[in-house]
Amino acid sequence: MWSPCVACATTIPFFERGLVVVNEQSHPYDSLDELTNRLADIQSNVYCIDPVTNRQTAPITAGNLLDQIANRDTIELIQHGEFESHLQPIVHLDTGERFGYEALLRSRNDISPGQLFQAANRFGLHSKLDQRARAEAIKATYHAVLPHEKTFINFLPSTIYNPDYCLQHTFEVIDRYDLSPDRFIFEVVETEKVQDVAHLQHVFSTYKKRGMKVALDDVGAGFSTLDMLKRLEPDYVKIDRSYISFCDQDAEKRAFLKNVRQLTRTMGITLLAEGIERAEEVDVCRELGFDLAQGYYFGKPAPYAL
Repeated sequence: MWSPCVACATTIPFFERGLVVVNEQSHPYDSLDELTNRLADIQSNVYCIDPVTNRQTAPITAGNLLDQIANRDTIELIQHGEFESHLQPIVHLDTGERFGYEALLRSRNDISPGQLFQAANRFGLHSKLDQRARAEAIKATYHAVLPHEKTFINFLPSTIYNPDYCLQHTFEVIDRYDLSPDRFIFEVVETEKVQDVAHLQHVFSTYKKRGMKVALDDVGAGFSTLDMLKRLEPDYVKIDRSYISFCDQDAEKRAFLKNVRQLTRTMGITLLAEGIERAEEVDVCRELGFDLAQGYYFGKPAPYAL
């Protein structure tokens, strides 16, 4: 088995059988179990060779190679396994009508999305997994979302090292399903952790040039500054659920929500409250003039086939 990483062409370095090279000495092995036993006491870098194709992996520490072999089922799932998107409804707060959905990646086994992305980051496959998640969300839009509704699709800025190149696959999938670009809102995950604002500006600009909208996710008090919003110019802002939860019982939360509503209104930004689970939270957000809402109160993520 040999596969390149989408982002940096690193190799997931194991073959079912072949040669492992240690200190320039080649050692044949006939199974991954045999390779594992050979690597157990090795401290130096190694690489593997497929004797049939002469493909060669990049040098890697024996410990890292053992780790990848032990997690090969998860690696195989990320690269070639079956995924699907679950859709969670988003509604207009003033009318209660459905605005659209957020598409959320799910695997067809017991591995959680968090575990998948942790493994992908650990083995250099986060770009591949993020790309596949976007493709599944577009597929779900084609099958289950009405033409007048929107789909929010998450993405990690760190996986898009060159937007002009990395996003072409996403745009090709949209074209393949003959979907209008304005049906999609691409939502940056973990807004609070964004360090390279110039890079995110480039990503946002690339989406917008293709007729799509962009959103900031999980916005909290530390990020929602006027300067940052002016630099990024998002079309939508999602407020972190920690500020929504029990906001009816917390004056400081309501003050923050009021301030961010005033700020986004002056900039023409659509404001969405996520994580709503109680009718009292709906009432507060509606009174403050929020545009959209999402949360278990309105519906849990569900397979689009339903």
